[in-house]
Amino acid sequence: MPASRRTKAGIPVLGAISVLLLAPLSVPAAQATPAGHARESVQDECSTPSINRLQKWLASGEGTTVPPTGSLLVPEGDRYAAKIVFQNNEWHVAVVWLGNQFDAQTDLSHSSGFWMTYAADEDFYVQLRPASHWSGGDKWLTRIPSTGGRLVRAFFPFDPDAWTWLPELGQPQYSFASALSEARGLVFVGKTPNRLDFRELLIDGYQPPCL
Repeated sequence: MPASRRTKAGIPVLGAISVLLLAPLSVPAAQATPAGHARESVQDECSTPSINRLQKWLASGEGTTVPPTGSLLVPEGDRYAAKIVFQNNEWHVAVVWLGNQFDAQTDLSHSSGFWMTYAADEDFYVQLRPASHWSGGDKWLTRIPSTGGRLVRAFFPFDPDAWTWLPELGQPQYSFASALSEARGLVFVGKTPNRLDFRELLIDGYQPPCL
């Protein structure tokens, strides 16, 4: 699927494919690991619910969602999934704290991107939110394609050309490079009804600290 890109005015165009792999999984997501990308084993997870050691998957209370607030993590076999339903035609927000606490931040400037195993009924976006510009919608983001409700595994690069902004939410007043250097969270946003199911979020070169 083509990735969403924008001109300097923020008008969407179709650009080069930024998702390097987007294919339905006929086996559990944990088994779909290309060579050179080691998957963390169960014993590498945290002692409390986590996905790839990310413990804080949260509904922010912005938009009508199920759950409306609190953790998205639910048992899924011998692991955990993060699930949320966006309802109504309004902006919804779901947050992942990269350091497992709000005040933490990490330097992702040397990371190539992240693998994600997920299912979605509709397209949505992920914002990279830095510590110095956490609040507000004027953030760098990239489109996450719909999977038609199927679990897929995809790679999303931290290539500046793959990240953009939406005029409706505002243009960031900081560079994408600076957002990478002080990353506090990945924030999933969408304006349409959607059912989201996350099974993996594995960031190249970064291992979150368990709390």
